[in-house]
Amino acid sequence: MRWRKRSHCGCSPTGDRVVTSVVERRAADPDAVLVVCDFTPPRGADTDALMAAGTLDADWISVAYNPGKATRVNAVAAARWIADHTGRDAIFTLGTRDMNRLATQSLLLGAQLLGLENVVVVRGDGFTARERESVKPVHDFTPTALLRSITEMNAGVDFRGSKLQAPTALCAGATIDLGRDHDAEVALTVRKAEAGARFFLTQPLYDPGTLERLLDDYARAAGVTLDAPVFAGVQVMTGESLRFGEVPADVIADLDRGRPGEEIALAVLDRFVARGFRSIYLVPPIMRGGRRDYAAAARVLTTLRAR
Repeated sequence: MRWRKRSHCGCSPTGDRVVTSVVERRAADPDAVLVVCDFTPPRGADTDALMAAGTLDADWISVAYNPGKATRVNAVAAARWIADHTGRDAIFTLGTRDMNRLATQSLLLGAQLLGLENVVVVRGDGFTARERESVKPVHDFTPTALLRSITEMNAGVDFRGSKLQAPTALCAGATIDLGRDHDAEVALTVRKAEAGARFFLTQPLYDPGTLERLLDDYARAAGVTLDAPVFAGVQVMTGESLRFGEVPADVIADLDRGRPGEEIALAVLDRFVARGFRSIYLVPPIMRGGRRDYAAAARVLTTLRAR
């Protein structure tokens, strides 16, 4: 199936509805390997930095929410710019840390106005005691409460219970961190799904069995299987990049011996696909200071698409 670049209204130039939400597109082509690629917005209005998204042959560019707790281009604005100037579908991330309910829902209405359909809800990293001397967390919503709020906005109601002029049509996703307490993460995933999470991104994984265990325990806890797409996190690393999550000793040893991180990432990706996980969340290398090696991620995607 060929995916056409959409206009701001979510329609093709001829007026036909174009499949744009993560859930719709996943359902439309269940056999395809679909990739969400993580992307850091720049610390200034740097269009050259945003153009790097165009080098990534991913199905969606997922614009992160103020990574490093730094002042960066708003994820909504960056996602719209990327979609307009690179032709890549974009997902924006929204954290609960920094805005109250009024500001959050107003931003979501703005995203809807701009034709952005997919959002990932996160909490946002906590501030240290020293950071709190200059900036204060808000957390007017928890991530689960924000997911529920988006569900209500899609039904045409705001946080006060007042009717919106028109309901939103947002496809909200959430995250899964299997590096935390397993049982607690299963319970949290159940609550997020019940609140309206329609897809999930996991932190970097290496063993498909870890994700299979989560899904089995989810089914036991919820009484139903998780029907939302789960994008398995695959981290691309270099010898100098930061490492997230619990990286297996054999992977660290391979990196130390000089095995290319791109080759390792493709091997991990293949492991997940072989076990039936065809939704992938690709994390490009992150260096100290926040620089990303998008060229390495682009090579992984080029190899994947060439198969």
